[in-house]
Amino acid sequence: MEEYEPHIVSGSPVYAGVDYAAILAAAEADADVVVWDGGNNDFPFYRPDLHIVVTDPLRLGNELTYYPGEANLRMADVAVINKIDTADLAAIETLRNHIRGANPRAVIVEAASPVVGDRPELITGRTVLVVEDGPTVTHGEMRFGAGTVLARKFGAGQIVDPREYAVGTLAETFDAYPNVGALLPAMGYSAQQVGDLEATIDRVPCDVVVVGTPIDLTRLVRIRKPVVRARYELQEIGQPDLAAVVSPFVDRLPLAASGVGKERSAP
Repeated sequence: MEEYEPHIVSGSPVYAGVDYAAILAAAEADADVVVWDGGNNDFPFYRPDLHIVVTDPLRLGNELTYYPGEANLRMADVAVINKIDTADLAAIETLRNHIRGANPRAVIVEAASPVVGDRPELITGRTVLVVEDGPTVTHGEMRFGAGTVLARKFGAGQIVDPREYAVGTLAETFDAYPNVGALLPAMGYSAQQVGDLEATIDRVPCDVVVVGTPIDLTRLVRIRKPVVRARYELQEIGQPDLAAVVSPFVDRLPLAASGVGKERSAP
């Protein structure tokens, strides 16, 4: 759900399943350009004509030490350095050097990741519980996400640490990942986890719940307090930007309109 929902909400058709040859055949019948979304850091299962990877200066070093992320970086045609608005300048420069060392032919695009929210004015001066994307703050090793950034940006009076209120599998999650910050990981891999997540949110004394998950969490759990959704936008900085890289690539494709068979791209 977390991978599909943002695309569906934006109006993009999504093809998914386990028979990747059949998926590609169906997508090629409907599209001139196919975008493979690798989710976190998976390899494209089709050979890409244009390979784009996103790197994160807040996870500096992962691009050279984690598999298959490092291999993706070495194969990339374009490397996006994201979150330059929140990362340390030294970390950004080090990441740039890592990219150039691993893949000197890759085009580097820099981008900020401004966080926006619906009804952010509800946050100011209030006691806030932040619910973040579970994988990001557990095995993803981030100490915060979009929800925390939004809560700080709009002046939350207090961000509640939910550990003492966690029940069941959520309490076990905190035990397994003791370095998680003052936030609640949205764990929902089972009906039990979803139920424990709802119960934990209910128990936390707060005025507002700020949700930084990629999906609309209120469709899965009942949250009885006011909810503010936080999400990242992409703001490219300087040149080249993605349009400067992707547009000439697409213009060169022999698309169906020209009477030639469709090509495929899987960044």
